[in-house]
Amino acid sequence: MISSLARSAHYKWYAFATLAVGTFASVVDHGSVGVALPQIATYFQTDIPSVQWLVIGYAMTIIALLLPMGRLADIITSKRVYIIGSVVTIAGSIAAGTSDDLGVLIVSRIVQGTGAAMTQGTGMAIMIGAFPPNERGKAIGLIMTMVGTGAVAGPAMGGFLVDAFGWRSVFFATIPMVAVSIALCVAVLGNASQLGPVSGPHRGRFDWLGAFLSSSALLALLLGITNGHRSGWTSLPILGAAAAFVVLLVGFIWWELRIASPMLNLRLFRRRNFFLGVTANHLMFVGSSAILFMTPFYLQNVLGYSASVAGLCVVPGALCMAILGPLSGRLSDRYGWRKFTVTGMLLSITGITILSQANADSSLFQVIPGLMLTSSGMGTFYSPNSSSILSAVERESHGVVSALVNLIRNAGNVVSVAVATAIVTATMASMGYEPSLDAVRHGAAGGVGTAFTVGMKYAFFTMIGALTVALILSAVPTHREVQAGPTPVSREPALRPVTSQGQED
Repeated sequence: MISSLARSAHYKWYAFATLAVGTFASVVDHGSVGVALPQIATYFQTDIPSVQWLVIGYAMTIIALLLPMGRLADIITSKRVYIIGSVVTIAGSIAAGTSDDLGVLIVSRIVQGTGAAMTQGTGMAIMIGAFPPNERGKAIGLIMTMVGTGAVAGPAMGGFLVDAFGWRSVFFATIPMVAVSIALCVAVLGNASQLGPVSGPHRGRFDWLGAFLSSSALLALLLGITNGHRSGWTSLPILGAAAAFVVLLVGFIWWELRIASPMLNLRLFRRRNFFLGVTANHLMFVGSSAILFMTPFYLQNVLGYSASVAGLCVVPGALCMAILGPLSGRLSDRYGWRKFTVTGMLLSITGITILSQANADSSLFQVIPGLMLTSSGMGTFYSPNSSSILSAVERESHGVVSALVNLIRNAGNVVSVAVATAIVTATMASMGYEPSLDAVRHGAAGGVGTAFTVGMKYAFFTMIGALTVALILSAVPTHREVQAGPTPVSREPALRPVTSQGQED
């Protein structure tokens, strides 16, 4: 049965169904846990900043481990890493749902993050291996659909579960979905040739030192960025984190350039499509992600809407992302990437420009269109951009590069929120108010709300600047794009591949 499914003309859709369930469960889990934080804080008799480590620790673990897990998938197959990651996720979910100690709960979330890094680092590689090369954009777009759908369902499902069954239920709810994904992975992806070990110059031993250096550098960076606005950007712990990041990054680069089987082939950055795509991708998320973090504060504490209304305001944008992701990916397979990445940038810049004009008297008729345009831009941009990056590398590196794309997205999310928070709190302090978002929660009516809105405007202007740079990079002509067709057989050296869209590097 397994071998017949792998040879089926509909195999790519079977593979998509397998990954769709797992991706949806992962995104829903993240959204639902965020909703449960207040009740968790009450249960453990602690404050919100303490329980926020359930989200922060989870996100940091994913970011730190994505690259090593992607590289591991290139060595021992994506299927094995995906299944192991799913099992680890279930184990972490059970431990979290049965925890009676906050420390144990945080560790359980870190275990969940480890599993999520393994599945996120391999899911895209499995998808692009299942679809033909001239449908790579469509494959990535389908993943975006599940991310968008999960983003809509997560908070809603979390709110229902917390109200009906308590906070523990959010950790148990996704276990059946992950179990189904494991069963489908075993049944559908069993002997698929796309998931087998590959040979080539990048196949070799696992780079343990590279994994340690990359993970440690990312952790140092994230700890510094996420705590800078609390401890002070010139405080000793933050400066120490910055110094550790620089030292570890230099060590990582030095080691990767001299080892025969590196964690990440840094020479890929010499390729124009790869360098431009990766840089624009990071700037896109730096310039967009904080919108969904700051807007709920504005809607609830400045405009006075309820949490449910604030949540519903995000839904139209998430749906736009879910629809435009596969559409732009599919069209970019045929017409090339650049026109869609540039269009995505323009949509997001327009949306954030509208949001930057918001004040204490603005209506939802201004906020919702701004959110929809911003999310539409992200959906239009992401699939063609990721396709352009993956087109620049050989198949034996698809696992680690897919993980790199996810790493860039997650790191961009963290940097965006940290920078926006720093700008908003600094503005509030300059206007004589407590430099904390908690001050907005506890008294946005009047001056503190105005100070927050001014700071939000400055943060949005900064984000528009990042998107403008990404727009310029996306508009730079890459190597020749032609209508996608059968992938030619490359006879070029390893550093000059012929891509699936006829682009020679």
